[in-house]
Amino acid sequence: MAKNAAGSRAGRTRVQTAALAVGAVFLLIGVLGFVPGITTGYGDMTFAGHHSGAKLLGLFQVSVLHNLLHLGFGVAGLLLASRVAGARIYLAGGGALYLGLWLYGLVLGEQHSANFIPLNMADNWLHLGLGLGMVLLGLLLSPHAGGSSNPLDEPFDRP
Repeated sequence: MAKNAAGSRAGRTRVQTAALAVGAVFLLIGVLGFVPGITTGYGDMTFAGHHSGAKLLGLFQVSVLHNLLHLGFGVAGLLLASRVAGARIYLAGGGALYLGLWLYGLVLGEQHSANFIPLNMADNWLHLGLGLGMVLLGLLLSPHAGGSSNPLDEPFDRP
């Protein structure tokens, strides 16, 4: 099978493609969070905390830490997508983390001092959608798609 410059298979499973796409979107969101104009109130951005006045697309409250987390989560998606098991862990596990973040934001509220990321109501509902979507992608996409000669890849927990 053909290999690309990174040495991975040219043919990817659907779960790997989904993990790559989600990772790329998170990278894009992380970068856009640092772009004035796309992020309104850019001058009011703080490193962390609920008092950051910056909003991505004028809707989602962001901070430097929030943007860095998006960038890191995006890089993790690109790296883990190289293997079927990694892609599933990224999507299902990352989705579960986002569902936890949704609950965290709902319970705390926007002005709570523990809201250090920061999260507003728009972020909370986006996190619910992301969490559900990622979990579904990670659990429901078949590892047998994509024409791989070894569709299950090598699991992380076994030699």
